[in-house]
Formats: sequence, C-alpha cells, structure tokens
Amino acid sequence: MGAVTGLPDLLRECAPQVLAAVVRRYGDFEACEDAVQEALIAAARQWPADGVPEQPRNWLITVAGRRRVELLRNETARRNREEAVRHEPAPPVRGDDELALLLLCCHPALSLPAQITLTLRAVGGLTTAEIARALLLPESTVGQRISRAKQRIRDTGTRFDLPATGDRLTAVRHVLYLIFNEGYTASSGDALNRVELTREAIRLTRQLHRRLPDDGEVAGLLALMLLTDARRPARTGPDGTLIPLAEQDRSRWDAAAIAEGVAIITDTLARAPIGPLQLQAAIAAIHDEATRAEDTDWPQIQALYGMLHALDPSPMVTLNRIVAGAMVEGPEAGLAALEEIADDPVLARHHRTVAVRAHLLELAGDRAGAREHYRRAARLTLSRPEQRYLESKAAE
Repeated sequence: MGAVTGLPDLLRECAPQVLAAVVRRYGDFEACEDAVQEALIAAARQWPADGVPEQPRNWLITVAGRRRVELLRNETARRNREEAVRHEPAPPVRGDDELALLLLCCHPALSLPAQITLTLRAVGGLTTAEIARALLLPESTVGQRISRAKQRIRDTGTRFDLPATGDRLTAVRHVLYLIFNEGYTASSGDALNRVELTREAIRLTRQLHRRLPDDGEVAGLLALMLLTDARRPARTGPDGTLIPLAEQDRSRWDAAAIAEGVAIITDTLARAPIGPLQLQAAIAAIHDEATRAEDTDWPQIQALYGMLHALDPSPMVTLNRIVAGAMVEGPEAGLAALEEIADDPVLARHHRTVAVRAHLLELAGDRAGAREHYRRAARLTLSRPEQRYLESKAAE
C-alpha cells in the first residue's frame, strides 16, 4: 500500500478505465457503472486509512466486479460467481477498452447532447453535478439525460466491443471538438471559458491519439486544441473582459502548448492524408507563430481556408474565409463577400456574422454603420463577456 496523495485525481483517472474493463467483462453499461461508482466510494473511504494499493485500477476492477455479480445473481449463482471473482485475477486494463467505451458513448442511436453528456460522465469521470455546472444545466436535466442515454444503449442492444470505423471515429472527434469549443467560448453565461471542459476535451483527445497514432484527423484535433487553448491566458482581462486575438499580449500565451501543437501538426501533415481538422490546426499554428498581430501570414491563412472550404464547407468556414480575404484584399472586398451570403439562413442572424460586418465597416471608415452592427451583434449573443466587448466597441 502507498501513501494517499491526490486521491480525487487518481480516482477520476481510474474511473473510465475501470468502467471499460468491467463493461467488457460483464456487459450491461448501466449496472456496471453503478458497480464502479460503489467501488470508487469504497476506495474513497478505505484508501485514506489503509493507503493506496500498488495496483489501484485492479483493486477497483475487482471490487466493482464483485459488486456487479452481487447486483444480478440469484441465490445459487451468488455463491459460485463470488467464489470465481475472488480467485480470478483482475482483468487487465487495455487501451482498446477505453476506446470502445468512447465509441459506445458516441453511438449514433444517441442524440448529440446525450453523446456529450455520457462521454463526460463515463469517459471523463465527471460527476452529474460537475457536468451540470460545466454545461450550465440543472443537475436534474443532466441526470435524466444520462439515464435516457443508458436506457437507449440497453434498448438497442449495442455491443461494447465496437469497431473503430471511420464513421464512428468521426462521431467521436466531433463530440470531443464540441466539448472543447463549449469550454473555450461558452455559448452562454457570465464566463467566457469553462476550463474544466477544455481540459477534459484535451485529456480525452490525447488518450485517443495515443490509441490511434496513425489517425491524421485525431492528431489534427489534438494539435488544434493545444494551439487554440494556448491563447486562453490572454483572452480575458482581469475583470473577465474579452480581448480579441489582435489585441492579446502574446507573451502570455502558453509557449509549451504551442510548441507541442506545432510539432504534432507539422509531423501529421507530412505523413497523413490531409483532413479538415489538420487544416484548422495549420491555421491555428500560423496565428500562434506570429510574434505580433501584424506579422500574421494572412495570404497563407486565406489559402488554407480555401482548401478547407473545398474539403469540408460549413457556415463558419465560409465566414472565416471572408475574414481572411478581407485581411488580404481589404475591408471593401470583405463587405462585398458578406453581401453574397446575406441570404444564408445560418449566417444571416448569427452574432459573429454581424460582428464581422461591424469590424469591416469600422476598418472601411463607416463609424455609424459599425456602431449599429456592434450593438446588433451584442443583442444576438448569449455570452455576457461577448456582449460587454461588443457594446464597448459600439461605445468607442
């Protein structure tokens, strides 16, 4: 037995690995999760007094396995299974188990909100209360969402040992990307960042990258997260005010995260088939490697957005491509491009589109028009830090 240091972090790290091993052995996601939770509670009670076992994961797997048997056996099977569990060695924790658990949580039978919530709970190890705080939802709502997701998995008879096919990995990457984005720029509320979400998304993506080192898009996603999150220390002022990229103190950016992200994306682009996440990471790397905003290589960013638009078009890619083009060709060119998408149902009333128009009008010298659009963008966003920033721009 070892000394107890950082027990909550240790239990959180072990939880998804233990759940994966128990589900693989016994099946029934919901019953196994209950058994693992009881094992974690037992560890939290016993380890401070007895010390941490030399193999804490195996200890948890054994205890959870026993509890899983106790929950379902009848009187005859009760004695037989308990004896078998007592004498059998604990099953090894395999990286494939964790990957299968992540694939299970991102099953297409589940809605996207359910996939996100279940991933945070089962793979991320967050409690229902922590997920509720991170997503700004009532705890009861999160609990119901988790229960329905587990019921849906049970009803569909989904196997735990799922193949890591292209479609399934695309769903996993999408869920991890959404978790990161919600943490990096919260869609609503007082805080711009929800660090617990960005941290968890990076941790899970790092694990996925270790399991699938040859998947170029997983590598691209990890690089994109690192390169984007590296700017977080400079994104807000002391009072929580949003600071745009061009005005940030770049000395406050996380140099280690930037170096790691650049190394990953440089290696990946040289060896893997190109994908949209890799292109986004390459764009983020160009921003991060510019020591000053005016040193940014906008022509290269414009070219990369052109490639991204051809490979994986989306409303936000279209808008970002317009911004890059305006930085190369001037604000009037950007305003003309905005007119071409004026009828787009997604972009027309999105606060970012209106904010971009305001910025380009400001650059073009139309101060009255810029003020009007900054105010309109402030009314459209639900993020209070963004509202305050846009209102301050209007006031200028």
